[in-house]
Amino acid sequence: MKKLATYLLATTLITGPAFAEMLDLEKDELTFGFIKLTDMAPLAVAYENGYFLDEGLFVTLEAQANWKVLLDGVIGGQLDGAHMLAGQPLAATIGYGTQAHIITPFSMDLNGNGITVSNTVWAEMKPNIPTNADGLPQHPISASALLPVVESYRAEGKPFNMGMVFPVSTHNYELRYWLAAGGLNPGLYSPDDTSGQIGADVFLSVTPPPQMPATLEAGTIDGYSVGEPWNQQAVVKGIGVPVITDYELWKNNPEKVFGITADFAKENPNTTLALTKALIRAAIWLDENDNANRAEAVEILSRPEYVGADAAVIAASMTGTFEYEPGDVREVPDFNVFFRYNATYPYYSDAVWYLTQMRRWGQIAQTKDDAWFDETARSVYRPDIYLKAARLLVDDDLAAEADFPWDSDGYKAPTPAADIIDAIPFDGKTPNAYIDSLPIGLKSGEVVGG
Repeated sequence: MKKLATYLLATTLITGPAFAEMLDLEKDELTFGFIKLTDMAPLAVAYENGYFLDEGLFVTLEAQANWKVLLDGVIGGQLDGAHMLAGQPLAATIGYGTQAHIITPFSMDLNGNGITVSNTVWAEMKPNIPTNADGLPQHPISASALLPVVESYRAEGKPFNMGMVFPVSTHNYELRYWLAAGGLNPGLYSPDDTSGQIGADVFLSVTPPPQMPATLEAGTIDGYSVGEPWNQQAVVKGIGVPVITDYELWKNNPEKVFGITADFAKENPNTTLALTKALIRAAIWLDENDNANRAEAVEILSRPEYVGADAAVIAASMTGTFEYEPGDVREVPDFNVFFRYNATYPYYSDAVWYLTQMRRWGQIAQTKDDAWFDETARSVYRPDIYLKAARLLVDDDLAAEADFPWDSDGYKAPTPAADIIDAIPFDGKTPNAYIDSLPIGLKSGEVVGG
């Protein structure tokens, strides 16, 4: 547990930046949860750089054992908010799993995940992968290179198992997307069977992020999808090879969010604005001056109370590169994005994409019309709160006017085919047409077993 030292508020006001007016906080002592991943960085930076204190907030940051414990803590009130999987507020709000209305005023990052396979599987995949002019594997690597490996396992009567961190995680949906784009069925969910393995070619199961490398090394799984630093850890330990990053899978895809209950936001509107201001400032700091602060961020994250991994492992992806096979280090400057490209703005279209994947794989059992996707997104993603917080920062000369999408309708421009591994464009305003365009998964009117 990381506890905030006690400072007099008067001292905070003297040493912090000059504010036009301090918000009248409904609650100033807060506890936030997180999982030990590098994309919790905005929370750590807001704490360590004093941005929470500048808002009059006395914050405790607590690492959580897994995503379910974290979600239950927010719903139960033990946590005031948390670093969350983007699918968690959506799933809770629509009643998939624990029912609770959770909202997000702040998107924590873009990209940041990878898919790793064991050394054995990599050796079997590699003959199926074309090479570049340097004789190295040509990226991005399609799951079609994995297909004959999975078929050989099936012929031998062996299941092909992969890990992901939670059923409504980006990692689950990204792994499923990659597999399906390569011709492999990752399985369906139904109300009666929540394993997600109905009709599967590849069997996916939950493993907490920090346990991924050890589970791979033990041979329990043949690969996994996870955030950093746990893909790079496999390289350092010599037990696996990351085959693709989510930046290559879907350029600048949304990742984590900061989640609070709708009741918390309603009862504590100024506190919600204050914490959002602090997180926006942290995101700006993480990306400003071409990532000039990343080395300092790596040092912070390497501390045991945060991620607790070796600084060199965290730096491998946080500072603009990514290592695939040992020694195969490539430039991926946008692997971790915290502020640029409007990364912190909670777009409705991001929420809609997650909902389309829930429907595609059967977590949403019945077809929903396009209006339902829009209404659900608007009930969870709250750009109105975000922009109020951003306006306060601009007024205090702590952020630039030009850095925020003031006139957005909440929907990004459609993602072009060139930015997605299966070359199928995504338009958040036409979710059912998008779902029906995907070759594997449920289509409009279809139900599992129907």
